[in-house]
Amino acid sequence: MDLKPFKKGKVRDLYDLGDKMLMVASDRISAFDCVFNEPIPSKGIILNSISAFFFNLTQDIINNHMITADFEKLPEPFNKDEYFKGRSMLVKKLSMLPVECVVRGYLEGSGLREYAKNTSICGIPLRNGLKQADKLDEPIYTPSIKAEEGHDINTSYEETENMIGTEIAALLKQKSLELYIKASGYALTKGIIIADTKFEFGILDGNLVLADEIFTPDSSRFWDASEYMPGRAQKSFDKQYLREYLETTGWDKNPPAPTLNNHVITQTLNKYKEAYERLVK
Repeated sequence: MDLKPFKKGKVRDLYDLGDKMLMVASDRISAFDCVFNEPIPSKGIILNSISAFFFNLTQDIINNHMITADFEKLPEPFNKDEYFKGRSMLVKKLSMLPVECVVRGYLEGSGLREYAKNTSICGIPLRNGLKQADKLDEPIYTPSIKAEEGHDINTSYEETENMIGTEIAALLKQKSLELYIKASGYALTKGIIIADTKFEFGILDGNLVLADEIFTPDSSRFWDASEYMPGRAQKSFDKQYLREYLETTGWDKNPPAPTLNNHVITQTLNKYKEAYERLVK
């Protein structure tokens, strides 16, 4: 078997196994749509483990694409190569939908910037007077269109109806909100606020199936609940530390990416490790 991936994403490699795929989370890290040369050791294993945990936790809400993340159950020759241990997930092959499903429970990031201009996010009006990191009155669903290169493009719910039909669009919104509500409630018991997150879905045999990764530090904004205080940036367990560091370097956010020093690599890894240890262990 050819051990070369048929597709290399920013941080994951995909191996085609007929009606299945092997998704392998590398230790590469990206920020501002740029992949860095320096890996974050064990990052892929941490992300894969968190995703597997939440796929199991939420399967009462919707079926997902995971078959197994158990190294011994991977097909040969992957189960003979230690590189794949812990960082690989055997999944069902789906027909992926072109919508990125974003759920926001708190005001931060691009949502905060848009709110400051329009008192709304993706056309959804919010009440006046909200501060940075404030909890929203209820979680909101703000889909985007997946882009092959660069940032995904924010869109409206109505546009997703036009793209994929009213029935599937409504199901995406319903399931995304249910997933966020369940996982964010669980995370709070572990001292972590999930401020926002994103999902991807596909279709298999006519049914909607949850795919990709879920509730990882790469796909979610994790905050320390014990230090939560609206009106400022929060202590986070995700890529935000790296983004904030990069903002201080003078980098114009165009390739080539700057070199990450050992301190930044270690601090980034520690953020990911703490999220894993709180949520999964």
